Amino acid sequence: MTRTVVVVGATGAMGSALARRLAQRGERLVLVARDAARLEALAAGLPGSLAVPADATDGRALAAAIAAAGPEIAGLAYCAGSILLKPLRRTTEEDFLATFRLNALGAALAVQAAQPALVAARGAVVLVSTVAARAGFANHAAIAAAKAAVEGLTVALAAELAPAVRVNCIAPSLTRSAMAAPLIGNPQMAEALAAQHPIPRLGEGEDPAAAAAFLLSPEAGWITGQVLAVDGGRSTVRSRG
Repeated sequence: MTRTVVVVGATGAMGSALARRLAQRGERLVLVARDAARLEALAAGLPGSLAVPADATDGRALAAAIAAAGPEIAGLAYCAGSILLKPLRRTTEEDFLATFRLNALGAALAVQAAQPALVAARGAVVLVSTVAARAGFANHAAIAAAKAAVEGLTVALAAELAPAVRVNCIAPSLTRSAMAAPLIGNPQMAEALAAQHPIPRLGEGEDPAAAAAFLLSPEAGWITGQVLAVDGGRSTVRSRG
């Protein structure tokens, strides 16, 4: 029986890499993102996938997009997110609220909308945090707070939805993506940031996508409530440099 998986934020580096991986193993995909043109282009290369444009900060639109998946959802990956880097003195109330709404509230609303279909399929959820939620970096107050909320949401939902639904989280370090372009567009800066990782390179979309694909699969059937660091060792290992 073909499994249905919903990927929210499907046009990003992780989301698109995950969609391609899932398509290769025969999953039926419902792809959600706000850029309709990019979403349609992605879906065109993944036969049988359904593109449903929606903004993850619009709760009603997000719920309607997820409903298009049908009565059973075997997997939900919430890959929508942002990177806001500002010193605290310049971070506004609106910055905090917008960052929380996209990264944490959107994740909660996506799971809420999918819950009956996830329970029906005994499915799995993957959310996305960041290495900065635990490691602590300057100028990350808004995004670190929002992603720490995602980690709290992960363990809370893992408890609430067990045993029918597994809920886990990926915590990547800096990954090559359109969001990260302002940070890594300068080759010297990119090299310096890569050197801060014990495995001295930046992440690629395939890195967190591979972990997410595993956590969504039946092979991860006894894993729930976990935050898996996919960060080149940055959160736990001291580089020799």
